[in-house]
Amino acid sequence: MTAHQAGVGMATDIAEQPAGYARLLDEGAGAIARVAAQIAEWQPKFVLFTARGTSDHAALYAAYLTEIQLGIPVGLVSPSAVTLFGARPRFADALVVGVSQSGGSPDLVEVVRVAREQGAHTLAVTNNAASPLAAAAELHVDVLAGHERAVAATKTYTAELFALLMLIEGVKAGGELPADERAELERIPGLAEKLLADPTAAELAPRYRFADRIVTTGRGYAYPTARETALKLMETSYIAGLAFSGADLLHGPLAMTDPDVPVLAVAGSGPGGESMREVLAKLGERRADVVTIGAGMTIGTPAVDEKYAPLLDILPLQQLVLSLALARGEDPDAPRGLKKVTETL
Repeated sequence: MTAHQAGVGMATDIAEQPAGYARLLDEGAGAIARVAAQIAEWQPKFVLFTARGTSDHAALYAAYLTEIQLGIPVGLVSPSAVTLFGARPRFADALVVGVSQSGGSPDLVEVVRVAREQGAHTLAVTNNAASPLAAAAELHVDVLAGHERAVAATKTYTAELFALLMLIEGVKAGGELPADERAELERIPGLAEKLLADPTAAELAPRYRFADRIVTTGRGYAYPTARETALKLMETSYIAGLAFSGADLLHGPLAMTDPDVPVLAVAGSGPGGESMREVLAKLGERRADVVTIGAGMTIGTPAVDEKYAPLLDILPLQQLVLSLALARGEDPDAPRGLKKVTETL
């Protein structure tokens, strides 16, 4: 038996993400189209997501997609209202979506069960078709990510993003993805492969070796990327990752930024990226240590439509997080005090 080498599991998981995208297109498209067709037939008046941790950031991405692409209002269910306080909201006309890699957290299962009991249509999005969450919901989408080696989620997160994007675009079309949309999605695995071959992000990691806190920021579709990066920094390097939307950053937290507080700013193209220009200018006035992520930025990512950018922007940030943890002498495969499946009530 050989000794465990720190970070090998996370590095392998990260490298498998382009193949995960391709797998969803090749093997998952039919099942996702059938679920999309059913949701389009239901015509929910609003959508409620319930999730924890990394999956909560995937759900946030889906919330932006749902409101922007489908024009349906979105909210987040507070699991404790149902599980701890016994609330039984009236869920008629709603679609309640539970997003979870393992599908095993009792609180999410209970939210979906109660929502269905109270008149909602329900959907589970998981990496485990045999999970309690999948069993509790009317419909299930398998993100087909396969076994994830590291405790810190990487490939399951991006698989959730991609599956939710395919689903919501499918609902918009009434079932199967339109040919032009599928053609755009078929570009993503190749773009991801090239992006992961770029060493820029990993080479920047030593810059933050002694940081106590790092601010992450973005707007719109980029905001989930900022939140997911902050969580990964906390999980793997035990750095205080402080995530803010670009707008919220200007409403107060900007005051804490200075040359000693690094900022990772996701600022791509489109309305969300353009709105970050003011944020970057204000950070410049504060002489903050800023690294930008996006097309033409410090960490360059492909120039794609903003709704696709989260599938790519997170990849170099995962590499940065991995390299930073190793530079600090930590093992990102097995963060202290954490396990792969977290069960909450």
